[in-house]
Amino acid sequence: MKSAGILLYRFRAGALEVLLGHPGGPFWTRKDAGAWSIPKGEINEAEDPLVAARRELLEETGVEVDGPFVALTPVRQKGGKLVHAWAVEADCDADAIRSNLFAMEWPPKSGKLCQFPEIDRAGWFGMAEARVKILGGQAPLLDELERVVPKGNGTI
Repeated sequence: MKSAGILLYRFRAGALEVLLGHPGGPFWTRKDAGAWSIPKGEINEAEDPLVAARRELLEETGVEVDGPFVALTPVRQKGGKLVHAWAVEADCDADAIRSNLFAMEWPPKSGKLCQFPEIDRAGWFGMAEARVKILGGQAPLLDELERVVPKGNGTI
């Protein structure tokens, strides 16, 4: 399975920060370290991966951005999913995100279908904290971002 996402970054007082989202739903409620992700989702058949990444960012956060987009090296998550990602400098209010919903049976075997946000909250994190928060399989995206982005020269 392939997915695509956007790694938003900004500079605050010369320090690089990234936007990560915490997955919604009951399985993630009490998980924090190693649970956060870049906004991402499945690439539809015949869909351009960057188009998918921009769509997913909009669906999961309500944020729409324009480039320039910097393609990052795809990473493979523990479950086997290949994640294509692009970095783009932009700013948004993490407390104002609005995510689309997904449905699942909850509680298990109850027959009740409940809806949950794909991302229940988002936050801007400095690189050290982001490395603690992000899913292990996505950590290489942070390393590459630090290599490709000029240090403290952001326009935001």
